[in-house]
Amino acid sequence: MNFHTRKWIKPQDLNPNRSLFGGRLLEWIDEEAALYAIIQLENPRTVTKYISEIDFKASAREGDIIEIGLEPLKFGTASITLKCEVRNKMTRETIITIDKIVMVGLDEDGNAKPHGKTEIEYVKNRLDK
Repeated sequence: MNFHTRKWIKPQDLNPNRSLFGGRLLEWIDEEAALYAIIQLENPRTVTKYISEIDFKASAREGDIIEIGLEPLKFGTASITLKCEVRNKMTRETIITIDKIVMVGLDEDGNAKPHGKTEIEYVKNRLDK
C-alpha cells in the first residue's frame, strides 16, 4: 500500500471526546481517493460510487500525524476500485481500514465513461511517451 498524504490533527478536527472526528477523516479519505482516481483515469469528472464497510480500529488525538494509504485493486470499464488504510505516522498503528472504494469516471452528461485502463500508470511514464 502506498501512503500518499499526511495530515496533522488540529483542534478543529476533533470531536467532543477530543479525538479525531470520524466525519473529518472520511472527508480526507474521499478526497484522497478522488485525487488518486482522477489521476489514474485521467478524468476530472470522477466521483465516489461506493464505499464498503468502514472499520475504525483506533483513534487519533490532537497533534498526531496520520497518513492515508490507497491500494488499487482492479479496474472496471469506467471505474477503479481502491483499498484504504489510515495509520498513525509515528506509531504505525492502524486507525481505519476500508476494503473497497469504487470511483467512477463520468462524461459531460454524468454517464459512466469507459477509460480503457488496465493497470496503474505513473505520470512520469506518461510524460516519457
